[in-house]
Amino acid sequence: MRLTRAADLWWKNAVVYCLDVETYRDGDGDGVGDFTGLAQQVDHLDRLGVTCVWLMPFYPTAERDDGYDVVDFYGVDPRLGTLGDFVEFTRTARDRGMRVIADLVVNHTSDRHPWFESARESRDSPYRDWYVWQDEPPADGPKGVVFPDKEDSPWTRDDATGQYYLHRFYRHQPDLNIANPAVRDEIARIMGFWMELGLSGFRVDAVPFLLETSGQDDAHALPDPHEYLADLRRFLSRRNGEAVLLGEVNLPYADTMPFFGDGDGDELTMCFDFTGMQRMFLSLARRDAGPLAEALRERPAPPDDAHWATFVRNHDELTLDQLSDAERQEVFDAFGPEERMQLYGRGLRRRLPPMLDGDERRVRMVYSLLFSTPGTPVLFYGEEIGMGEDLGAEGRMAVRTPMQWDRGPGGGFSAAAPDRFTAPMVTGAFGPEHVNVRAQLRDRDSLLSWTGLLARRYRECPEIAWGGYEVLDPGASEVLAHRCDVAGPDGGTVIALHNLADRPVEARLALADLEEGTTLVDLLSDGVARVPADGGVRLPLDGYGCRWLRAERPSP
Repeated sequence: MRLTRAADLWWKNAVVYCLDVETYRDGDGDGVGDFTGLAQQVDHLDRLGVTCVWLMPFYPTAERDDGYDVVDFYGVDPRLGTLGDFVEFTRTARDRGMRVIADLVVNHTSDRHPWFESARESRDSPYRDWYVWQDEPPADGPKGVVFPDKEDSPWTRDDATGQYYLHRFYRHQPDLNIANPAVRDEIARIMGFWMELGLSGFRVDAVPFLLETSGQDDAHALPDPHEYLADLRRFLSRRNGEAVLLGEVNLPYADTMPFFGDGDGDELTMCFDFTGMQRMFLSLARRDAGPLAEALRERPAPPDDAHWATFVRNHDELTLDQLSDAERQEVFDAFGPEERMQLYGRGLRRRLPPMLDGDERRVRMVYSLLFSTPGTPVLFYGEEIGMGEDLGAEGRMAVRTPMQWDRGPGGGFSAAAPDRFTAPMVTGAFGPEHVNVRAQLRDRDSLLSWTGLLARRYRECPEIAWGGYEVLDPGASEVLAHRCDVAGPDGGTVIALHNLADRPVEARLALADLEEGTTLVDLLSDGVARVPADGGVRLPLDGYGCRWLRAERPSP
């Protein structure tokens, strides 16, 4: 059992903000975002209430998969700056009370990585066993591919040596052989290197694929995969007791739970709640809280030293692979009816505001759901101002467009000519002339102001992060109602209600455990309600309305 100080659990009530350095802010005017530009925008993150910045890959890359095709795990891509620029950013962020984590992409490398270039030269190469090779694709090996629109097999023949190499993603991203002790040692060195330069942990890419060894001749050399994950966590904790591993594990709850560890949270610190996210979009499509309420009731409690991470959108497609075919089609019909809006037949390549037809009432309600649902909220850059997507971009790049800072032709992203930008700006109703940080900073009723308020209220409500929760029966199918409680004399209760329909509704809650005269104080606007003797409370909600209520018990 690992001994943990409460101060080490900063991630329990963190506000995590994911960004791509390349598309965030250009500091030197060449059209590519960089660490200098990012450091200049730390005040924006601070004002928003961000406490942890998650960096998408910034390592040297072959530029064929937006940085996930790494050619050097120990450097910064020259377009984005230097190691010194990276350290200056992490120091600046820490000065504002923000920790920094980064993508750990060690499931695969680029085929241009020196390790693979050596490995494919000869079967006798010292790096040959750093990758997975077979004379013929094995019958018991992986069958499917992550990107079915680009690859039809996870095995590709290398003509130079006459063997096939494994790649669960693109063929230009050969899988590393995690069963090789030298590879495992190298992964630890990579983690240790970046922690010495200021990182407080990692978002671990594609965790189930990282640990999968089916079809490998040397799979027996790998200890139990979860024991290996526990080894990584122990290494991380020895270097920094407060550091985190945030895992991408897109599996049902029962299959995700083992990645937290055996009862004491000794593997991943946090796992994304993919099930809850997908059920939320089904609820939004139906304007019925039932699917999300069911998910929250089913969601297992993680170990004390672990947590769920909640999100609305991430940097990939909005995956819906845990829904049935019929349920997925409901979401497609509601939010992505055109084929160009869909990806891989399993997800949407859209941001939330366009999906909701720009209805800001509904957008605000969804982000209120994010911050009030038990777990650590994770924002994707641009969500705070309601950015849209570029459906003209390829694949998942549709949602990875330049950040919109002001209404100018370059959106404040760069002083370079727009044709030099690393990616085109969004145009139309969600372009920078309509959606940008500068305009929303001056507007107290803007989405930016609303998101900042939600972040503050979340941080002021330890019940959400630290307490237990219960899904309540509000007497109306459109409404999700839940309460979060911290027990004991210093504990408290917060109740959240969200109307997923566009018509007003009255929620009726049975709160018999709260004594008569308890005041329910609205945390998002002015207003109070009182608990009567029978505990039955009636609470009106506007269409797409949301309320957070703190229970203040009467003085003795």
